[in-house]
Amino acid sequence: MTLTAEQHAEIEAARAASHATRRATVPALEDILFQAIPILDHGFIRVIDYMGDDGAIVQAARVSYGRGTKKVQEDKGLINYLMRHRHTTPFEMCEIKYHVKLPIFVARQWIRHRTANVNEYSARYSILDKEFYIPAPEHLAAQSTVNRQGRGEVLEGEQAARVLDLLRGDAERCYDHYMHMLNENETGLPLDPGRSGLARELARMNLTLNTYTQWYWKTDLHNLMHFLSLRAEAHAQYEIRVYAEAMLDTLRRWVPLCHEAFVQYRMGGAHLSALGVEAVKRMLAGETVTQQTSGLRAREWRELMETLGREE
Repeated sequence: MTLTAEQHAEIEAARAASHATRRATVPALEDILFQAIPILDHGFIRVIDYMGDDGAIVQAARVSYGRGTKKVQEDKGLINYLMRHRHTTPFEMCEIKYHVKLPIFVARQWIRHRTANVNEYSARYSILDKEFYIPAPEHLAAQSTVNRQGRGEVLEGEQAARVLDLLRGDAERCYDHYMHMLNENETGLPLDPGRSGLARELARMNLTLNTYTQWYWKTDLHNLMHFLSLRAEAHAQYEIRVYAEAMLDTLRRWVPLCHEAFVQYRMGGAHLSALGVEAVKRMLAGETVTQQTSGLRAREWRELMETLGREE
């Protein structure tokens, strides 16, 4: 992660300030508020602001005048019930805002989640930093032969070195051409005072997708958990999964009862189709059930067996 001395100073100044409030605050989340949590080689996430806590979920569910109940176990039981039965509206009452620095190709995957408010760093008005994501060797893998969206064996030796050289070389060359077209150096001074630079909104098209961008991303708790259920999942692409895993830890700090229920019922649970439930019932009754006799398609059958921890 790369932060300038000025950026470090701005973060420390924000963390040093405090404000009196009557609204609910969460000490565990306050401890990391504004702090940059490193992700990948140059990326980070920062919690910028939040609204609500576990008590706000309970309050919304009961439409009460207070902030929940006097007993934590009662709040926990209600939150578990809401999570288990997918009553999502009370979770929408809490919101959180992140500052995220991420590679452009990860941002384009992330933006598919259209249930957040997003404001991205504008390369029409500003010049992007010379920072690129270069995978660590252990994350440099070939295309999977069984999953069009996945990775296979890790590349090694000369092949891996060649790929890394291409990634780094292409990114640096395109960035140098970007700056040449802008007719600016990294301090903002013209490279050639005698010529005009290309408009920033045009020059940016030459940047590679591993260039880093930044945005503010604000969402409610329900939609955050939906994002995490997909992107913190083991099969998600590594480069977005590491962001989701860091955000999962901020969820734990922010709403610990909700986080526990989320991990139990969403991340650690499973959703079965009607045919899947029927197949499980038949197995429990002692019947030998196969994919052919279950009525399930091959892929769903494999997923069911994986969920049950059984060999096909």
